[in-house]
Amino acid sequence: MPTVPSATFTYEAADGLAVVAYRWDAVGSPAGAVQLTHGMGEHVRRYEEVAQAFAARGFVVYGQDHRGHGATARSAAELGNLGEGGWPGLVDDIGRLAAVIRAEQAGLPLVLLAHSMGSFAAQQFLLDHSGDVDAVILTGTAALDVLEPALDLDQPLDLSMFNAPFAPARTEFDWLSRDEAQVDAYVADPLCGFGLEQTAAKAMFEGARRLADPTAVSGMRSDLPLCIAVGEQDPVNGGLALFDALVQRYRDAGLTDVTTHVYPGARHEILNETNRAEVISDLLAWTAKAV
Repeated sequence: MPTVPSATFTYEAADGLAVVAYRWDAVGSPAGAVQLTHGMGEHVRRYEEVAQAFAARGFVVYGQDHRGHGATARSAAELGNLGEGGWPGLVDDIGRLAAVIRAEQAGLPLVLLAHSMGSFAAQQFLLDHSGDVDAVILTGTAALDVLEPALDLDQPLDLSMFNAPFAPARTEFDWLSRDEAQVDAYVADPLCGFGLEQTAAKAMFEGARRLADPTAVSGMRSDLPLCIAVGEQDPVNGGLALFDALVQRYRDAGLTDVTTHVYPGARHEILNETNRAEVISDLLAWTAKAV
């Protein structure tokens, strides 16, 4: 099985930005497609193990480096800077990659797997485009609008603030995973560890406010298979309060196929946790039933 993507390519965003994306080919005849949408302060190449696991089950896997992230950022100075209109652009970029996948993998079901900031973008994308995908997995996610009052949005978003529950900590990013090797790899990666600049962070939270509108959420297709998976000790979900709020929001809106997983003791990056084999196995099993 390959240890690198099968292909690297770019696609054009609405504002003309060249977004760098990757494809991992399925083992055997493809049974479906998976679109990976990564989190803040990282890049999609960190999802190699996940991509390979889905590829081994017959899924062709795609993923992009968000604007201001990974290879899409043209220099270190651009990391965390999404540019003018960057947050709405990032949300729109999800749909543009989905269109690329639909064109290249015609007739195959498409699963959107989105983590953390990627999941917040996916939540906003789905309000208007729930018919563009066949199933959705959200990990490391929360009801972002409920978190907003606890933050100062006049300041850049610093990821290390989530480390407070784990003090005294070995690193500033112990909140990501109990697996020290995974945390150390993240810390050592020059394309990881940054937050969003102030304008983009504020726009992300402003966009999340629509999720608090029951009418907006109820406009999603009710039969969309949705899996929401989080770590019990993930500080982003506020002791599961923001996870519970998100799940209830979708159920109250009439979504009839909502599955949840809460992993005891796990932190933010459940796909890089000590029990990641269990997590990936659960997501593979759910996907096989969903599509």
